[in-house]
Amino acid sequence: MRSPLRDWRSLSKPQRTEFYLRWCLYLMALFLLPGVLVAIGSGTGPAGNGTGPAGNGPAVRMSLLIGLATTLVLLRTFRVTLDHYLRRPTDHRRWIALTIGLVVAGSWAALLVGPTGDTTEQPVQIPFTALVAGYLLIFGFSPVCVGLTPRWSAPAGLGMVLAVLPAMVLAGIGVAAATGFLMVMTIAMAFLGASCRSFAWLTAIVWELDAAREAQSRLAVAEERLRFSRDLHDVMGRNLTTIALKSELAVQLARRGRPEAAEQMAEVQRIAQESQREVRDVIRGYRTADLHAEAIGARAVLRAADVHCVIDLGEEADRLPPPVQSVLGWVIRESTTNVLRHSEAARCLIRLRREDGRAVLELENDGVPAVPLPSQGGGTGLRGLRERLAAHDGELTVPAAAPGTFRMLATVPL
Repeated sequence: MRSPLRDWRSLSKPQRTEFYLRWCLYLMALFLLPGVLVAIGSGTGPAGNGTGPAGNGPAVRMSLLIGLATTLVLLRTFRVTLDHYLRRPTDHRRWIALTIGLVVAGSWAALLVGPTGDTTEQPVQIPFTALVAGYLLIFGFSPVCVGLTPRWSAPAGLGMVLAVLPAMVLAGIGVAAATGFLMVMTIAMAFLGASCRSFAWLTAIVWELDAAREAQSRLAVAEERLRFSRDLHDVMGRNLTTIALKSELAVQLARRGRPEAAEQMAEVQRIAQESQREVRDVIRGYRTADLHAEAIGARAVLRAADVHCVIDLGEEADRLPPPVQSVLGWVIRESTTNVLRHSEAARCLIRLRREDGRAVLELENDGVPAVPLPSQGGGTGLRGLRERLAAHDGELTVPAAAPGTFRMLATVPL
């Protein structure tokens, strides 16, 4: 059985944010029942005379039953309306209609089962059943704000208030008192509804930022592929054009019986062999990759992805042999791509040092998911770096690091 802590760590940052904000909305629904209890406990009128809670057992039981039923419906409505706000397929309209109908019907039931009084003697008296109806309006309107745009949620809220007003008048509450009370409830409805919609808005913003970051990671990978294609084009474009021209010239000379055709074909053979060697150099990464240029590019890409990047090459970088600088530049380039693709890093450290006659490039970043990383299991990226380093008698190691942290050491003998 997996522990809750492990499940939590396996979630991405947007999933954690949605989980937190979603339960904030659920708590809004769960607070309805305590609010009903507070309304019952603070009911007006002396107990036992038919106007207080103690003298209205049926009204108390009815209020509790309505509060419990509404709470259960609100939990489901908050769930589907938030999913709708996040552009996920739901049946939110049906649940919104059910919530509005239940709130209005529950308010009528609570008010009509409750006490009635003489409005001429106490025109401003508010029985506890009116407070129950007020709580139903406030909390019942919250998921409506999440599932509907302000253009439609405002008329829906006003309709809920107007639908409850006749029940308050029939319950013996004066028109002035009922109107003032419902105006206060309307303000509270607007405040709580706007708060709930802001939670949904914040959740959507987090997911949009995550999608933007994912797109940025894909662009970084695409840029790397484009750079490789440019290198390959630079190597092969001119050579293939030369081969095509010399081959055509050799054909024309051969048709005329000229001995220079053999010389042209020998030149074609030489260019083809040279192209083969250059392509092999490109594929294996033996072409020069400037260490300082790769470090500057890595800092720019990571900062664009909102990753705090610290690069410390010191004075050792300029003293390294050019082949070592080149292979370490490739390590920085590939590692930057891995940070963007396989983590949710907030910081990244790249440090170069000299140790026991070897150049040691240390890379460390946080934001590693709790689930095992594909790269730690021998992914293509790290395998390619190991092959590059092995050509220079170097090695790549992934030592143990703190939870949520990935650490890599690339060493090359000098």
